[in-house]
Amino acid sequence: MRKIFLPRITQIGFQSSEWVAAVFSVALLIISFPRFEQFLFAWIALVPLMVAITRRPSPLRAFILGWSVGSVFFYVTCYWLTYSMIHYGGLPTVLAYLLLVPGALVVGIFPGLFASLVALTVRKWGREAVLLAPIFWAACEWIRLGVTGQLWNALGYSQAYHPWLIQAAAWGGVYAVSFLIVAFNSAITLFIVKQTQRAIVAGSMIVLFGVIVGAWSTVEDTSTYSLDLPSLSVVAVQPNVPMTLVKSADETKELLERHLSLSKHGLKLTSDSAPSLVVWPESPMNFTYASDQTFQELVANFARENHTSLLFNSLEPAPAGGAYNSALLINEEGRLISQYDKIRLMPFGEYVPLPHWIPGASLISGLVGDFTPGSNYTVMPIADRRIGVFICIESAYPWIARTMVKNGATGLINISNDGYLGPTAVMRQHLANVIFRAVENSTPVMRVTNTGLSAEIFNDGTVTEVTGGFQTDVRAFYFTRFRTRPTFYTKHGDVFVQACALISLAILLVILFSSRRSFRDLR
Repeated sequence: MRKIFLPRITQIGFQSSEWVAAVFSVALLIISFPRFEQFLFAWIALVPLMVAITRRPSPLRAFILGWSVGSVFFYVTCYWLTYSMIHYGGLPTVLAYLLLVPGALVVGIFPGLFASLVALTVRKWGREAVLLAPIFWAACEWIRLGVTGQLWNALGYSQAYHPWLIQAAAWGGVYAVSFLIVAFNSAITLFIVKQTQRAIVAGSMIVLFGVIVGAWSTVEDTSTYSLDLPSLSVVAVQPNVPMTLVKSADETKELLERHLSLSKHGLKLTSDSAPSLVVWPESPMNFTYASDQTFQELVANFARENHTSLLFNSLEPAPAGGAYNSALLINEEGRLISQYDKIRLMPFGEYVPLPHWIPGASLISGLVGDFTPGSNYTVMPIADRRIGVFICIESAYPWIARTMVKNGATGLINISNDGYLGPTAVMRQHLANVIFRAVENSTPVMRVTNTGLSAEIFNDGTVTEVTGGFQTDVRAFYFTRFRTRPTFYTKHGDVFVQACALISLAILLVILFSSRRSFRDLR
């Protein structure tokens, strides 16, 4: 094996133009996302890479090119992961950025698989097979989430701030938007590599198909919305609790007073005729409602005196001495009536994804926390409607919001704290996730954060009332429109991308079983 395999690897034979193409693709992908947000470049970002692959369709060479593009893209766009390591963990800057490399290399495997599949099909069926690329891309994004638990910066998220481009999410999730973007990329690629009448017709049909699907997705059926119920006023409190919170009695008292004063000011901005809900975000305050009698009395008195419900984040007891990261709802009478326990925890932030028997695992758990995941998709009763609440990074997992809406939620609230990641691109990237959860379920979402960006998001993904980052603020949001029928995505979930995955697998099996090429031919 050593005598045969290694020489063949060294004979892959990259051309400089292929690496130039890879550089162009990764650069265009990076500037398509926050913080640059040049969203239109996503529609051509993969063209240089796919042109290089289509002209010399070697699966192994394509994998290396795609892996390189994916790894660099994720490394650069997720640089903010180093912020907490440097500013709160005390790691040297160089070491923090080095620790980011292994994760980027792992996640980069999936664009590599996509590129390899494109090369295989082009080699088997000719250059027109590049039009299969959107099927492969969507499948690889879905597999990435299943394998790594991470779908951050899926290609479709680059379009989040432009509602007219993301309505396809109502039937196919973020994967459908990624599919349409890659379909356009593949059509442009075919125009470039095979300028024949047949290729032009095929590519034009793909573009036309994408335009029709996009236009059809934007047609709103107003009969599926109810305006009969009065609006629900939501007071979004952004307290800007510092991450370096010193837990002295005086500082804790001042911060609690800040929550209360902002809440009372926000209530003055709301309509007297509408039921009201005050929302305090996830933050380093670490309220402990179950074990703090004084805090229980304080929030109960606040709710009764102001005739409002109160939703807040709290550290709550779990079985076997564990702890939940929870959202608690106090009604207008001052009683605790609902609790949602965070289901999807942050790896290396709220739990350590390592067996306890591994040396050092318990030490890491002590440093970052070891929360117990919840299991119930609780829908909270507020006034005469039901609201689903998801916490922080749960916005990146489409099935959480979808399940809550499917269980009867007519509105969604996301409470979050991105403060540990600093004034970086994560703030806009995180908000992009929440926007898609609104469109997928055609359900309004109120995002309430500790340090920003808080926002009101309508059913179609339109974003208003966005707060600034690391500023104390309060806003009055309103739930006004409530969908009476679920979207296709709410009802059927990821059936579209699952179909893409099955088609990709079938294509791969056909190629493998019909080909008698040796391993050498895959170079």
